[in-house]
Amino acid sequence: MSATTLTLRRFNAVDVILWLLRIGVLLIVVIGTLATLIKARYTIAQWLDFVMFGLTIGSIYAQIALGYTMVYGVLRLINFAHGDIVMTGAFAGYFAAAGFDRSGLLESRPVLAMAGILLVAVLTSTCIAVLTERIAYRPFRRVQGLAPLICAIGVSFFLEQTFRGLFGSSVKSYPDPSWLRAAFVVFGFRIPRVDVLVIGLALVFMALLYMVVQRTRMGTAMRAVAEDAEAAALMGIDVNRVIVFTFMLGGVMAGIAGVFYAFLYKQVYFFMGFTPGIKAFGAAVLGGIGSIPGAMLGGFFLGMVESVGPTLFLDGIGIPAPYQLRDLIAFTLLIMVLIFRPQGILGERMARKRA
Repeated sequence: MSATTLTLRRFNAVDVILWLLRIGVLLIVVIGTLATLIKARYTIAQWLDFVMFGLTIGSIYAQIALGYTMVYGVLRLINFAHGDIVMTGAFAGYFAAAGFDRSGLLESRPVLAMAGILLVAVLTSTCIAVLTERIAYRPFRRVQGLAPLICAIGVSFFLEQTFRGLFGSSVKSYPDPSWLRAAFVVFGFRIPRVDVLVIGLALVFMALLYMVVQRTRMGTAMRAVAEDAEAAALMGIDVNRVIVFTFMLGGVMAGIAGVFYAFLYKQVYFFMGFTPGIKAFGAAVLGGIGSIPGAMLGGFFLGMVESVGPTLFLDGIGIPAPYQLRDLIAFTLLIMVLIFRPQGILGERMARKRA
């Protein structure tokens, strides 16, 4: 029996549906893109705004995704409370920013004020992340089944309802200093200063995190525990210390991302961590869960699709208000990429390296 005959026999109804889905989505993307470009309703400046916002929100998703991928790499645990740890950092940053705004320091000394806001947010989110690991996750470390996952969901609800009880369910507005509303003019195009600030600082912090993981002894220990925790313990590595350090790094990135997200959207409330948390988890899976470069790449990819995709794919085929469907576009393309490449963008390379 030939190989072609065997392949056809294994080709079932599910494969047919998946291929039809792929072809349908591909046709919508190609036809919508061509129609949008032919209509030429948007100027180059407007497309640049879409791209800059995509890079900005993508950098935030990438920072949050790093927390997911590091914890999963070390513990094989999906920390569904990570989005709410981002919320705690945003809340702490809000109170610091409000105080600096009332005192006038946010306008007169913006660098000092931003450093103070980030410091308060990072300390808060890091402490909560470490306490979460020690109180909630460590007792379930050796437990098999769904108990650790249910625990993570419980921690998420606990943080949300605790902050709702402490600070209320109303939306609080982040300060909006004049220097943050300004824009740089490059070759006649206006680039918002907030976008440049968020993207630039996010890249710096992600580069520092990558250097810590790749160039330090603790980073080497993290990679060893992620590879084989039992063998690492036999070699003298303190696994508990490495896990705590991993949660600390995740908490640091969560606090920074929380401040950036709040300055971008200007709103803070107890449930604000859910949506960016879910999207960042999708970005981590997209890039290859457990891969730090993959989490960064997945975050930027998802941000660009969410920002540029609705207008580029749907406006040309006559769908009104396509930007309201940005979540649908982002997650549809995420699903399609994972159908084509289930291991994620960098998952295969990581698997080969481990092998």
